[in-house]
Amino acid sequence: MSTSFLARVAAWELPPFDDETRQAVAELKNNPTALEDAFYKDLAFGTGGMRGIMGVGTNRVNKYTFGKTTQGLSDYIKAQFPNETPSVVIGYDCRHNSKELAQTVAAIFSANDIKLYLFTDLRATPEVSFAVRHLNCHCGIVLTASHNPPEYNGYKVYWQDGGQIVPPQDNGIISAINNTAYEAILFDAKPALITPIDHAIDEAFQDASVAVGRIGNGNREKVKVVFTPLHGTSVTAIPQVLEKAGYKHISIIEEQAKPDGDFPTVKSPNPEEPEALQMAMEKANAIGADIVIGADPDADRLGIAVRNENNELELLNGNQAMVAMTDFILSKGNYTAEENPFVGSTVVSTPMMSVLANHYGVECKLGLTGFKWIAQMIEHYPNQKCLGGGEESFGYMVGDFVRDKDAVTAALLACELVTEAKSNGSSFFNVLLESYEKLGCFQERLVSLVKKGKSGAEEIESIMDRFRKDPPKDIEGSPIRFIEDYATAVRTVVHTQEKEMIPLPKANVLIFIAEDGTRVAARPSGTEPKIKFYVSVNTNLNSTRDYRTTKNQLDQKMDRILAELGM
Repeated sequence: MSTSFLARVAAWELPPFDDETRQAVAELKNNPTALEDAFYKDLAFGTGGMRGIMGVGTNRVNKYTFGKTTQGLSDYIKAQFPNETPSVVIGYDCRHNSKELAQTVAAIFSANDIKLYLFTDLRATPEVSFAVRHLNCHCGIVLTASHNPPEYNGYKVYWQDGGQIVPPQDNGIISAINNTAYEAILFDAKPALITPIDHAIDEAFQDASVAVGRIGNGNREKVKVVFTPLHGTSVTAIPQVLEKAGYKHISIIEEQAKPDGDFPTVKSPNPEEPEALQMAMEKANAIGADIVIGADPDADRLGIAVRNENNELELLNGNQAMVAMTDFILSKGNYTAEENPFVGSTVVSTPMMSVLANHYGVECKLGLTGFKWIAQMIEHYPNQKCLGGGEESFGYMVGDFVRDKDAVTAALLACELVTEAKSNGSSFFNVLLESYEKLGCFQERLVSLVKKGKSGAEEIESIMDRFRKDPPKDIEGSPIRFIEDYATAVRTVVHTQEKEMIPLPKANVLIFIAEDGTRVAARPSGTEPKIKFYVSVNTNLNSTRDYRTTKNQLDQKMDRILAELGM
């Protein structure tokens, strides 16, 4: 180990670090591999904020790394608003240590003369995004690791608009954090500056969710809903919103209803994983439910299962859910041409979002991965009405009253679609198939390769470097037409080698687009030790009756594409 690395470790065995921390570092030195992973870098901001494994070290979540972040953020906020009394709202989920870390973070903000609004118990992430604007705060914090395994926790930062931080705030905050020494952290709270908030914000958020998401027609009392919070915070909001909207038959999976950071009944508390919704699916089949909904621990991602053409429950992927719900919103026509409406999505989500929006004469704006870019669209285009937005990773936002993905309002919207379709003798799934018949059948697949630790990060870098130096010439026989490299913000027309600028911030994303419309994207995760590959294929669907045959053909095509890529 290098001298600089050993010095980094040694610093944590001295003041200002407490006795408990010093002892933990001493014990960690008995495991050189674990010691290296805990200290080889500083825990950094990614696309979703700061997220990591809990423990001691510069690359771990603890009161000092969160404290350093909070102190740097405090300095930045005060510099940005020198003539104002800044205020911050803090929420947290069911993760281990979340409440204690939230109290530490609140103490540091208050010690820096920043007014704090602190939820006294766990709350959904979209409620915190809402609260930032509702309380006219300058900033918001949510302590959560979203759908990550139990050993993780995280720190999301929201700005005045209720969206997660984007340029220039992100770089400014990172710079302030990097210029902050651990010795500079002010831990001594000023209790007079900390105000507990709970029920008044709950009511305001739930009422707003119902007002925006309750757009369907039909008899809600005839719809059976099965809901699982997967041991997370959504139990504090989704049942309440559905009940306020008029739903009477909501069955909650009791084994998963109690918030628990160990997530004891699932391998992963991620509704993207079919296993996570298994209990809910079994319950729904037993009682003949129309829809299954399940949210991740901080209630921003939503999994949906509905009855398919064979009346069997089928788990939708994020792209399918997004397309169906967007079609539902646009079909309602609750907007005018003068409002110049738009929907938002991301460059790695289904291209069908653009096709769908164009069909209704509505603009579809595309941003980088991460919902902060969709929220930024609202701020950048104040003269346009945002109808909603979504991304492939099970995130959806209805309207613009929340500036992040919102499983609460999305759950209501999904139930509204089910209700109206059922009243019309149709179904949520059939609405989706009709969209495919009308606009083309799009199918997508995500493959994630987990590469942990320092060596994993180096391997991910090597994979991206190889794709840049030696890009594929074709995808499953169809020549590559465009190469989009978001690291340079350049789109290359392969045939002519013409280049055009991509009007988005730079990011480590590569997209290959073939002549037949097939797309392959590669992107290292900003919050997890993964590299993700997104494949999208499409063809015409002559009739909804042909869906399974067509889907199988597209699935086989994706199998061949992934085999070509060595996966």
